[in-house]
Amino acid sequence: MSTQALTADTFQPTIQDGGIVLVDFWADWCGPCKQFAPVYESASLKEDNSDITFGKVDTEDQQELSGALGISSIPTVMVFRDGILLHAQPGALPPAALDDLISQVRALDMDEVRAKVAQEES
Repeated sequence: MSTQALTADTFQPTIQDGGIVLVDFWADWCGPCKQFAPVYESASLKEDNSDITFGKVDTEDQQELSGALGISSIPTVMVFRDGILLHAQPGALPPAALDDLISQVRALDMDEVRAKVAQEES
């Protein structure tokens, strides 16, 4: 599945839809973003990743959304699973690091994650 552009209107429904959602925050003028774009796109097209939603947020076009999420450096990759933010880190990832991040997210026991989130909120 190729990447999909996310906006303030589509961001929440996309991450709440369930499953794994990766989001790349980028801008057209950003050199590291341009270097990371083919790595991200390649991961989105892998058959092994067909169960993952890959989204992109143009920080210039979606300034309010980017600000609300605290994006201060780009590229930034956020990873959600079942609507829960699991990872947020600025910087372009090499292909092996992105693959490793995806593997780690897949391996998580989400019942444990939800229990930990519930405990932190109480």
